[in-house]
Parts: sequence; C-alpha cells; structure tokens
Amino acid sequence: MSDVFLTIPEIDRRIAVIRENLRELIEQATAFSGAADEERTSERISEQEEELERLTKQRDELASQKP
Repeated sequence: MSDVFLTIPEIDRRIAVIRENLRELIEQATAFSGAADEERTSERISEQEEELERLTKQRDELASQKP
C-alpha cells in the first residue's frame, strides 16, 4: 500500500482505526482460550502495533515539514 500522498488528517484517521482495532484485539485476547487463538491474536496485535508506529512516524515527518 502506498501512503506517499496521505495528508495528516488521513493518517490521523488511519491511526484512530488501528487504535480501535488494537483495543478490540486485546479484548478478544482476554476472551480466547487455546494456543492457536492466542498466537493468531498476538500476531494481529503485533501487525497493528507496527502499522501504528509506521503511521505515527509518517505523520510526525509530515508535521515537521509544515512551515
């Protein structure tokens, strides 16, 4: 996915969605039992955390470029 042309408000919306996804995944993780479910949920949380970090850095870089 190419995020080169995203604006700060678009990045903020994506960040909000990812934060909500993380909240839901954490809730699911507490309800699940079984190694397979826990592993998959852990992977999804990790993926979402990585995307959140990437988008946060991208937003910060764009914000620092504004006059």
